[in-house]
Amino acid sequence: MSVEFNHTIIHARDNRESAEFFAGLLGLEITAEWGPFIAVGLSNGVTLDFATIPAERITPQHYAFLVSEAEFDAAYAQIVRRGIEHWADPHQQQPGTINHNDDGRGVYFLDPAGHAMELITVPYGGWTS
Repeated sequence: MSVEFNHTIIHARDNRESAEFFAGLLGLEITAEWGPFIAVGLSNGVTLDFATIPAERITPQHYAFLVSEAEFDAAYAQIVRRGIEHWADPHQQQPGTINHNDDGRGVYFLDPAGHAMELITVPYGGWTS
């Protein structure tokens, strides 16, 4: 059997708020709920399992997602429509815009728990032939 990434647990102040924020932004589905987890499924079978924990125990993490041009357009329209603060860079020095790294597009924003989310249309280093 080959090794595949299956799921990760994302700490949240409110698991439902964070799961719905993420799913709604990217047009994804909440796929399961069990115990303290609310799962959002990605197209490659991976799930993001949001779990409520005390806010003081949340360590902000970085999550990057490779999306199509159409998915980027739809998500970015949601970011703008919702008034979500966003940046072209991870250091938050270029507010309100996107980047064009590797001949693609990218944007950074925070989720409700303070995790740094990134959407890119081309992987770092560009597409390989």
